[in-house]
Amino acid sequence: MNTKAIYAACLFAALNICTLSARAEADVSPKTYSYGTQLDIKKVVSLKEDASPSCGVVDAQLTYLDSHNKTQVLDYRKFADNCSNDN
Repeated sequence: MNTKAIYAACLFAALNICTLSARAEADVSPKTYSYGTQLDIKKVVSLKEDASPSCGVVDAQLTYLDSHNKTQVLDYRKFADNCSNDN
């Protein structure tokens, strides 16, 4: 069999796997954090926050895998990253 065909098949399979995982994350509805929420975090996948030019409270989102390897999304509020140098 031609090596180019094998490489193309492997690339196609890898792209399909990436597409399926992206769809699975898109289907997860975010939960909103409240004080005392019990979290089951096995691995953090991503951390995002709204862009803010100054220091202040922003909306943020945590995407993670739980102990059953199921993708979960959590919305919460936090101080912006550019507040780290302010008191």
